[in-house]
Amino acid sequence: MSNKLQAKDLINLGLFTVLYFVIGCCVAIPIGFVPIFLPILGALWSLITGIPFMLFLTRVKKFGMVTIMGILSGLLMGLTGMGFWGVPMGVIFGLLGDLILKSGGYKSAKKSLIGYAVFSLWMVGTYIPMYFMVEDSWASFAASFGEEYADRVMAVMPMWSIILVIAGIFIFAILGGLLGKALLKKHFAKAGIV
Repeated sequence: MSNKLQAKDLINLGLFTVLYFVIGCCVAIPIGFVPIFLPILGALWSLITGIPFMLFLTRVKKFGMVTIMGILSGLLMGLTGMGFWGVPMGVIFGLLGDLILKSGGYKSAKKSLIGYAVFSLWMVGTYIPMYFMVEDSWASFAASFGEEYADRVMAVMPMWSIILVIAGIFIFAILGGLLGKALLKKHFAKAGIV
């Protein structure tokens, strides 16, 4: 088996990235407009997207597929107006996820959970402006949704909460991965992931 990505791999990658992103948006769009939910949005995203990601892992047998998914997810998030910090985070955490999956020979259920949880940290990129570019973020929110909304967003995003955001994404990704594995048990067995 060739280690190079083939057309079939890229088609799977594209389809699963779209599925992953659309399912994530099904959570993000309805609750993203409520400021108090913004700190937990990444955690909820990683919980619900565990299902398509675990199905994606039954098709991943080559290094680089998770990294590319991370980059594409960051690009899609940027195109939806959340900034492009998800791209470098997608590179970093996608690559780390790929390395974890490869270390398990793409067959370890335990490493698939850890790999998914690490990969999911690309979502931290969407929070970077709110924590490190506060004035620009406030101005962007105010221009789009009004000053009252911008004030409420910044009130629920104090600097110390970044720790909770990161921990929430990681923990809920583990839960999402377990949910995905439970729902897709037959696919995992067929793919030889144990």
